[in-house]
Order: sequence, then structure tokens, then C-alpha cells
Amino acid sequence: MKKFRISKKYSVLIILCLIMVLVNILARLCSPFADFYAEKIFPYITVPFAFISGLLPFSVGEILIILGILLVTAGIPITAILLVFGKSFRRKTASVTCFVYLFAFTFVLTTETLNCFIMYQCRPFSEKYLEHSNHTESQITELYSVLIEKANDLAEKVPRDNMNCFEFTEDVNPEARRAMKKAGETFPQLKGYYPKAKPIRFSYFMSQSHLTGIYFPFSLEANYNDDMCRTNLPETVCHEFSHLKGFIQEDEANFISFYATTRCSDNLSFQYSGYLSALEYVHNEIYRQNISEAFYLTDSISDNVRRDWFRFMPDNYWEENKEKEVIPTETVSTVSTNAIDTNIKANGRKDGIKSYSLMVELLLDFYYPE
Repeated sequence: MKKFRISKKYSVLIILCLIMVLVNILARLCSPFADFYAEKIFPYITVPFAFISGLLPFSVGEILIILGILLVTAGIPITAILLVFGKSFRRKTASVTCFVYLFAFTFVLTTETLNCFIMYQCRPFSEKYLEHSNHTESQITELYSVLIEKANDLAEKVPRDNMNCFEFTEDVNPEARRAMKKAGETFPQLKGYYPKAKPIRFSYFMSQSHLTGIYFPFSLEANYNDDMCRTNLPETVCHEFSHLKGFIQEDEANFISFYATTRCSDNLSFQYSGYLSALEYVHNEIYRQNISEAFYLTDSISDNVRRDWFRFMPDNYWEENKEKEVIPTETVSTVSTNAIDTNIKANGRKDGIKSYSLMVELLLDFYYPE
């Protein structure tokens, strides 16, 4: 009887997959391991790879996504045709196809594990750097007032376009890097090198997905939606930079972005972007919890702030870009939201996509320590 043997190239990939599974299990069972990895090992991975990918003017992650889509949509039909009509080389076709798909799966599992999944199991940011406690409705009301006052003041000082909306035309990267490095003086894990954040070429698809930015674990890049309103740009880039330093939880990245833009930058546009984002989250939380004592404060929000907040895309954006819609926006949005929600929950965060708004808890811990 002929013995069944797995070739060496398959064995290496299978073993690597098993190792990644074990690493994920270890991280879930032992948060000190995840903390050690994020603080001591991950920087030695992210810096060289982020530097290399940063040398290229385009988003490497976006290219890999496109190749992955082609591998599925075109690769499977082509393979099926070759298997049906290429009788003389069916075995070779099957072998190459299996290797390519196994390699792709191993690459995704390895990069997601090392550059994303492990960090989901770290101790919460509030345990590392803040004093977490329960907060009162009066405190969130006071926080709402503070953020409104800051936003109102900055709204009068930032550049505006001919429609009197916030305008940001400078290069976001130099100031974002400076702010994040300065934030590292308070939160040491943020220290170190930051690559250039890159715009996504197919930003319309990101707009359909309601995404302002995205971190690609398989290319270690910070990317942003180049079509969105520039009000969101400074805080979005700082948010994605925080992922590059091992802070994967979305509420933590939101808080770090707030801290970097408002406490570590002298640029008024950065400060305004940070305060405006925080104000939106706190506003939503107040009305979600029905904290009626804070409702009257909404009337004190200035007209300039009202022109800028909750603006995701420029006016008439959807009408002007209708021809770019290959898949209905509602479908893309639903699939994207469910995918993000599922991914976050699969990594142990029961809140799922709602975890973004838990930044309010971190803001309260920051402003009102126990």
C-alpha cells in the first residue's frame, strides 16, 4: 500500500496555522502574555514592516484586499475550468490551487493573530493608565458642558470654507505623528516610530461602509477615507495610529485619539477635531440614557459647531458619486457593520460595534478619577 505523505511545503503552512491557533488560545487564557506581547514584542514587528510599507505611496493593504477578492471571484472559476478541460494537468492544477489557498489562509491567520487578535486580550486601558469607577449623571452632564464650551470656542478659530464649514487643507501626517509621540510621554506604549497614514484609493467603498479609517494588520498601515469631511481627519489618523501601537479596542483608540489631538497638539484644527468627536459620543450617550438634566445644554451648542458635527460626507456626495455604486450602499453598509460587529465579538468583546461609544466611560475616568 502506498503511504500518504504531506509535502514539506504543506507541512510548514499547517504547522504555522496550528501555532497561531495555540497562540490565540494562550492569549485568551493569559492576559499577562497578551500585555507582554503588545508592549515588548509587537513593536519589533510593527516598526520594520510599517517602515517598509510606508515607503510605498499607495496602500499595500488595499492592494492585498483587491488581490484577495480576485483570488476568490476569478481564481475559483478559472480553477474549475482547468480541472474540467485540462485533463493532462489536473493533478498539477489541484496541487497549485490547494497550496495558493492554504498559503493565503495561513498569511491572513498569522498576520491577524500577531498584529491584531492577541491585543484584543490585553488588560483594558482603564486598568493600565486610568482609575476606573462608576460615574454619576451629574458628571456626564458636566462633561457635556465642558466639551460644548471647548468646541464652541475652537469653532470660532479654525479655518472655514465659503459655506462656513470647517476646512482642513494641510498635511495631516506631521502633526499627527508629533501628537502621538507626545502622548507617548503619558502612555509609554505609544512611543516610537509612526509611518505615514495613507488615503484609500477606493474611498467610495469605505464611505458606503461608513468607515472613516481602517487599520490593515496584514500590511501594518494606518489608512483613511479620502472622501470624508475633513473635520474627521485628524482624530481618525490618530485613532488608526493607536492601533499600530497595539491598542486594538475601538473605545481605547477613540480615547487615545482624543487625548493626542486635544492635549498633545498645538494645532487648533486638531483640537477641534478631537473635541468635536468626543462631543458627538457624549451627546449620543446622554440621549441614549435619557439624562434629561443635560438636555438644556444642547441649546448652547453654537451654529458653527452644528454645521460641523455629525458630518460624515460632504454635501451632495452621494448624488455626485452615484455612478461609482456597483453594490447598493445599504447592502455594503449592512455587511460591513455585521462583519465588524462579528469580528469584535469573536475576539471576546461582547459589546461588538457598540464598543466605539464606550469611549465615554474612558472620558469620564479621565476627567473624574475616583
